[in-house]
Amino acid sequence: MAEQYDVIVLGSGPGGYVAAIRASQLGLKVAIVERELLGGICLNWGCIPTKALLRSAEIFHYMSHAKDYGLAAEKISADLNAVVARSRGVAKQLNQGVTHLMKKNKIAVHMGDGKLLAPGKLAVTKDGKTEELLAKHIIVATGARARDLPFAKADGKRIWTYRHAMTPTEMPTKLLVIGSGAIGIEFASFYNDMGADVTVVEMLDRVVPVEDADVSAFLEKALKKQGMTILTGAGVESIDVAASGVKAKIKGKDGKVTEGDYSHVIVAVGIAPNTENSGLETIGIKAERGIIAIDGLCRTNVKGVWAIGDVTPGPWLAHKASHEGVIAAEAIAADLGNKDVHPHPMDRNNIPGCTYCHPQIASVGMTEAKAKEAGYDVKVGNFPFIGNGKAIALGEAEGFVKTVFDAKTGELLGAHMIGAEVTELIQGYVVGKTLETTEVELMHTVFPHPTLSEMMHESVLAAYGRAIHI
Repeated sequence: MAEQYDVIVLGSGPGGYVAAIRASQLGLKVAIVERELLGGICLNWGCIPTKALLRSAEIFHYMSHAKDYGLAAEKISADLNAVVARSRGVAKQLNQGVTHLMKKNKIAVHMGDGKLLAPGKLAVTKDGKTEELLAKHIIVATGARARDLPFAKADGKRIWTYRHAMTPTEMPTKLLVIGSGAIGIEFASFYNDMGADVTVVEMLDRVVPVEDADVSAFLEKALKKQGMTILTGAGVESIDVAASGVKAKIKGKDGKVTEGDYSHVIVAVGIAPNTENSGLETIGIKAERGIIAIDGLCRTNVKGVWAIGDVTPGPWLAHKASHEGVIAAEAIAADLGNKDVHPHPMDRNNIPGCTYCHPQIASVGMTEAKAKEAGYDVKVGNFPFIGNGKAIALGEAEGFVKTVFDAKTGELLGAHMIGAEVTELIQGYVVGKTLETTEVELMHTVFPHPTLSEMMHESVLAAYGRAIHI
């Protein structure tokens, strides 16, 4: 007889495993189905190991500039294999941590390919053997993979996706990165710091195009200063792969096509949801190009089937997936009669974004342009890192903090940062937005000194003509 559960979670990434844990905490009988590694792409091949690589590059960067701090570091070098090994070790440690959490929370783990057979019924196939599982509710959390370019199919040798770029067999000498979103820019930053000659091609008119225009302009200037070639409003027309390298034809914003030689190419042009062959069509789940339609509590159009994370509308971020996992688990518990949980819909305006290049980028809410497009009369504050004592002491005086307010109500509409450790700072503004804070509360908040966070305060003050240190 098939095993029966209250909840089965299909996929164990940062959305899936969090959903499973929260459902278990609420007293539900839970199973999770995973075809590869517990923790999914983010933990094993994405967010975490990438940050480990970037940390090594950051340390190497600081060692290379030791004299700027009154120090001497001679004959420094980077061992790419050791850097990659450290990154994989970090991923392995966290994978083991998720395995422990599954056992701690009494969550049954079924390894194999999962496929929906009907609402409440799932088949799991491994090594040619199939078992059926039954559940009152199923959460689809199968994540996404790197999107290919038709003329630049990843081969793992010369043309890489992020996955190949994390475990390189050799160090690129001349690297072409196609796409300047978070993934493309992070790998461009890593390999540039490690000594590669890096070119970034972006189809749109600016790098990191989802960010505020001021952030994009500052980042492009910083990357060029670091030695990168940045081509915006440009596109790769064709790629010819040979054993020794790659020839790429690039059409510039002026319409001219130039040909360049590269040792490797990283394709970072977005993601594709992992929804093929998962049974969605069989049971009639509504989806467009693989993206599943959901309501505010992550319900699909089929009763008892839920979806979270990268298979649902964006932003496609790990922390968004995790939060959706909690929402779905609590909504399921409520449907099953738990009167102590009160699930809440996600406010997508309050989801922060972070890019771990050098310098870092972090943001939440509307850009200045989007706020104006939405009809707001805005007040904008901007405070530079050079005006902050801690930033100067750290030797990280490049960057700024920008805040956007509704001039009529004082509502914080958005915050945008570029510079050292801004990915750690942004949560202050996220909390403020969640609490519906206005400029008054932020002005009345005492920020500790000396910290980088003081720039957040100064940016708010600057929006109202009250900045102190500039």
